[in-house]
Amino acid sequence: MRSRRLRLAIAAACAAVVGVASTACATGDDAVAYGGTFNFVSPGGQTEIFYDPPEERGSLGALSGPSLMNPDETLSLEDFEGQVVVINVWGQWCAPCRTEMPELQRMYDNTKELGVQLVGINVRDNAISKPQDFVTDYGLTFPSIYDPPMRTLLSMRGIPTSVVPMTFVLDREHRVAAVFLRDLLTEDVQPVVERLAAE
Repeated sequence: MRSRRLRLAIAAACAAVVGVASTACATGDDAVAYGGTFNFVSPGGQTEIFYDPPEERGSLGALSGPSLMNPDETLSLEDFEGQVVVINVWGQWCAPCRTEMPELQRMYDNTKELGVQLVGINVRDNAISKPQDFVTDYGLTFPSIYDPPMRTLLSMRGIPTSVVPMTFVLDREHRVAAVFLRDLLTEDVQPVVERLAAE
């Protein structure tokens, strides 16, 4: 009886581990806001999720870190008060990011006059010169936070740090309106941004 209970306990633990591992790179309907704060919980296999109506959106809270191109300066979400903010997690080592960056730059160029700001979070690039060269080579005009150890991401509770690229779209009150756990084309994200800018 005792050995049967032990086998059942081990099986349950293994199932839990498999469940966590299989959902690490996805999202689902159970990403929720608790008490007005955004918490990403138990992804369910989707690669994008939208939070509507606006009352269902949770606040991302404080988000800041050193500027990639000017490390002595601090970039903060508060710097973009009243703007729709698109946050993109990227690394110069990430092949989908190299495809996505020109698309995001195009979206930014098309929408910044509407009060939209694109902000990058550069992760897992321990030599700062590499992502700096990437920004220059790709002609990127939006700022990025330099966050090799992913401390900025860890401050966002429940966010799957194994997923790069990853994009959050915040409304003008900086509540999370959409999450994308895949690389994007301009036409994927621009309509979302334009809708939020018009709210």
